[in-house]
Amino acid sequence: MSTSTTTDARAHARAQSGTITDSMPVVPPTDWPSPPNGVAASELTWAETVPGGRYTTKVLARGTRIRLRDLTGSACANLLLWRADAQWERLNVADTVKVPWQAYLGAGHPLLSDQGRVLATVVADDSEHHDALCGTTTLAHNTAKYGDGSVHGASPAGRELLILAAAKNGLGVADVPSPVSFFHGVRVADDGALESIGSAGSDKAVELILHLPCIVAIANTAHPCDPSSTFATGPLEVLAWRAPDTLADLVHRTDTEPEFQRAVANSEDAWTAAANTTKELS
Repeated sequence: MSTSTTTDARAHARAQSGTITDSMPVVPPTDWPSPPNGVAASELTWAETVPGGRYTTKVLARGTRIRLRDLTGSACANLLLWRADAQWERLNVADTVKVPWQAYLGAGHPLLSDQGRVLATVVADDSEHHDALCGTTTLAHNTAKYGDGSVHGASPAGRELLILAAAKNGLGVADVPSPVSFFHGVRVADDGALESIGSAGSDKAVELILHLPCIVAIANTAHPCDPSSTFATGPLEVLAWRAPDTLADLVHRTDTEPEFQRAVANSEDAWTAAANTTKELS
């Protein structure tokens, strides 16, 4: 179809209405063609496929369950969280590995804020190839390794993409801490060296439940320890749905570690206080 005139360009644009590609958000998310097993399409609040070298961001409610799926075995989801109702509170990777006495992310692992509260908990994971030690790539790193690290280039750096995601939520460069990453594993060798264990393969997923309303940002870009000399990050599927019962069950469990229970109690205390403040002001 020609786009040589304004009329032709308008007709071409309108002809794309309703088209769903493999690299776009679906709006409304309830139109997503294949919801997770046991999840009604009407419950979906986010549905998107993020190509390699791109990013996405969404503000999600407390009690939202997020599923990240590595479609081809070559995605790397660099994740950041900020508390939506108090944006100065954000993911703190140091506490995320220190408080639970575990450096390797997996099912049951809390993602902690810099205030000792749980922002999210990993509730399902069939990949177990993740990283909370290395952070993400930078412009200088990707430029040296691939020849380009700019956001519009062929090999965008994770930090540059996350800065854009932050900006879309009114946040600046100083608000962007180190993220955790999913689907590219790293282990610490006996001599202290960081060793890449790569991907667990295609069609692997990790799921998180939000304890507090959060701004979620994800940059799907190569891990800094990726041994490949070429940038070949694959697509990432992102789905989210309302799951308050999952959160309630987790909050009331008594068989979890004391550090986790304390962090959960901190989150519940903050949420209750904020809810009461809202009632008093209304």
